[in-house]
Amino acid sequence: MVRTRRSGSARGLARDRHGRGIRAAVTGPLLPLLRSRADLFDMTVASTAEYLKDLWPQELSGVSFEVAGLPSDLGRSSGVDRWRVLADERRVILYRLPVERLSRLHRYDDLHRRMMIESCVFRAVAELLGKDPWDLAPERFRHF
Repeated sequence: MVRTRRSGSARGLARDRHGRGIRAAVTGPLLPLLRSRADLFDMTVASTAEYLKDLWPQELSGVSFEVAGLPSDLGRSSGVDRWRVLADERRVILYRLPVERLSRLHRYDDLHRRMMIESCVFRAVAELLGKDPWDLAPERFRHF
């Protein structure tokens, strides 16, 4: 059944209740806007991709990094993909929900979630380049 909107309602686009004007952000004008898990995932993927593009400029030129919620072929295989590499199209697609929900972290904090997302980006790029993930940025992991 298709629902139609009433002609006088612009609900969802902008709300102007009782002539008071458009609502402000929940955090107010002095605090930064709240970020969702999806926003943090997107920012982590983008920053990690830029880091790797700076390290491997020739190999990763023209590669696009995309974020999707779930794989489109969910249920056809025994497992759930966390990323997909399309080498002929020069695309890397990371699936947010499997990475966030199926990863078993020993600590559930922002740092460990970010490290899990970064490791998925590293492993996907390593698959694209045919290298070991540890060989992509060996100096990054030498803290001693």
